[in-house]
Amino acid sequence: MRVVGVSVTETTPAPDAPSTLPLAVLDFVGIEYGESAADSIAGAVEVARAVEAAGFGRYWMSEHHNMSSLACSAPEILISHLLTLTSSIRVGAAGIMLPNHAAFKVAETFRTLLAIAPGRVDLGLGRAPGTDPLTAHVLRRGTQTDPAADFPGQVAELLGFLGDGFPEGHPYGQLLAAPVVPDRPDVFMLGSSQYGPQFASVNGMRAVFAHHMSPEIATSVLRRYRADFTPGVEQEPWSAISVLAFASDDPDEVTRFEAGWALTMLNLRRNIREPIRPEAVDEFAASAEFRDAPRDADRMATGPAGVVVERLQQLRQESQADEVVIVTPGLDRAARIASFESVAAAWPR
Repeated sequence: MRVVGVSVTETTPAPDAPSTLPLAVLDFVGIEYGESAADSIAGAVEVARAVEAAGFGRYWMSEHHNMSSLACSAPEILISHLLTLTSSIRVGAAGIMLPNHAAFKVAETFRTLLAIAPGRVDLGLGRAPGTDPLTAHVLRRGTQTDPAADFPGQVAELLGFLGDGFPEGHPYGQLLAAPVVPDRPDVFMLGSSQYGPQFASVNGMRAVFAHHMSPEIATSVLRRYRADFTPGVEQEPWSAISVLAFASDDPDEVTRFEAGWALTMLNLRRNIREPIRPEAVDEFAASAEFRDAPRDADRMATGPAGVVVERLQQLRQESQADEVVIVTPGLDRAARIASFESVAAAWPR
């Protein structure tokens, strides 16, 4: 299959599985202050099992590097771990930052995952590095590439190795991404700019847009994706929108979530990549810097579960998305799980 690149001006269920809600979770596998990476991964298992029981259809993990506050530098290993400790929920990466990897190796890895858990593996593709420039340089062994120019070719190679094959005479046509399995992962194109959805529409792929990063354009680019969709990898359009969300009847918990996210973003801008002390979040929540800052209500859905679900339903309708991916980073895993469960309970059947 030939995959087409795009040029835009960018602005800042499994077989026999129970009926599921059109909801997914994107987890950064955060390492809470004072816990180990092993504790964080055990916590991710707890989250995945809880949302599976609540009726969510997917549990995804991100790929980030060079951060002591996250345990998601190798999402493909975490996926294998989670697949063996859950039974019906789809598990995947959102995503694999393809410029950091060889397409052949990604195909081998995800075919192996399918051999472990047939019909339950998702593969989201991103073209960003998921890290800082120096770490990206190391991951790519110093290779100087232009992701915008190289990405379409990388995607075409990956799809070829996953089963689409290559044109006659192509040198890679003789290669086999083992093990051979009868199915393929659901493949998604991720994006936080116009590029991702447009790439997906041109090449007939599923699209997932990061409203939690670019809320100002999320609904419009997803609607455009559906309007411009050309059959390719998929015959029909399919999209999801990822949204920052936290549900609680306790206003203090809601404030703590909002302050925690704001402080996390502030620390990243300061190049601080370590776990945040809970006391630091409480101090920041009480500070004039946080209190006087305008609330970014368009970026997140917070409050009682009914309010959160109403906002998520609104975004889903406006964007014409098939699913909503909930992003709930935070320092209190029990509160996060309670939020996921309350959203699922309030979601209309």
